[in-house]
Amino acid sequence: MNGNARSCLYDERQLDVVLDGMARRLTGLLGGNADIVLVGVLRRGVPLASRLAERLDKLGVRSAWRLDLEVKRYGDDLALLYPETRLTERQVPAGVALEEKAVVVVDDVLYRGHSLLRVVQFLAARGAGLIRSVVLVDRGVSLLPIHADVTGIRLDVAPGSIIEVHVPPYEADFCVELVQPDRQE
Repeated sequence: MNGNARSCLYDERQLDVVLDGMARRLTGLLGGNADIVLVGVLRRGVPLASRLAERLDKLGVRSAWRLDLEVKRYGDDLALLYPETRLTERQVPAGVALEEKAVVVVDDVLYRGHSLLRVVQFLAARGAGLIRSVVLVDRGVSLLPIHADVTGIRLDVAPGSIIEVHVPPYEADFCVELVQPDRQE
């Protein structure tokens, strides 16, 4: 009988420590600019951005604005859904001059780099001058010359394996799992 073997790599307690470190590193990259726009990439980047915002607030960095972008390229099983990365454009809130802000993009997993590139292009086209990217997990298999400025965890896993980030409210527990398709636990 075939199935998916699942292993919890990081639990909530461990991820809290990772997020604390990410917030400290990001604070250093912002160079004292406390006027930021925090951009969450739907789905799981949005609650991660909220968790990061709480930590930044404790460090004295407050996000002036929140913007959530819906970006889709792959399914949860890493099957390609859209050859041209789909970004559902949302209006940048009135009164937000991106060129005067530090824009921080937050996502759960950096896989091939297409989604992050599409978000950066979108924000740059709307005048963002300073863009920083933050990902919880970098798979280390990007095909494009794009990287995250702040990475919580780098996981080099076998081809075909899937890294799943579980984030409330979408899942019950905050954790990172390794899924190995067609293997028994």
